[in-house]
Amino acid sequence: MDDPVVVAARGWLGTPYVHQASAKGSGADCLGLIRGIWREIRGAEPETPPAYTADWAECGGTEVLLGAAMRHLAPVPADAAWAPGQVLLFRMRPGAIAKHLGILSQDGDAARFIHAYTSHGVIDSPLTPPWRSRIVARFRFP
Repeated sequence: MDDPVVVAARGWLGTPYVHQASAKGSGADCLGLIRGIWREIRGAEPETPPAYTADWAECGGTEVLLGAAMRHLAPVPADAAWAPGQVLLFRMRPGAIAKHLGILSQDGDAARFIHAYTSHGVIDSPLTPPWRSRIVARFRFP
């Protein structure tokens, strides 16, 4: 049986990338995708994110996204098995704060993740070694 988080995430495939949006079929960024899945799986969002610019992560050193994930999602221990439905948090370059999110859609040798990516929209991408090396933490929806 497919993980309900993955089923929900697949429903967002093809949604255009729109900064700060969270509307299935109309537009979403990576946070908007996770927010939309939360609404489908859990109901009302636990907090409303503040407005943010496209370059918000380059402007400060506070781990805003990691902090929100720690408040609302269940951390997956680093030594725990990888499983579809886990939320992946990425640091896009060494020394930078975490700024990208996705959902593990398939584990194993052909691992994949669903994410909203600039100029591509919501897509299901291979979790290649460069992507995997950027993962800061994994979480589950509570």
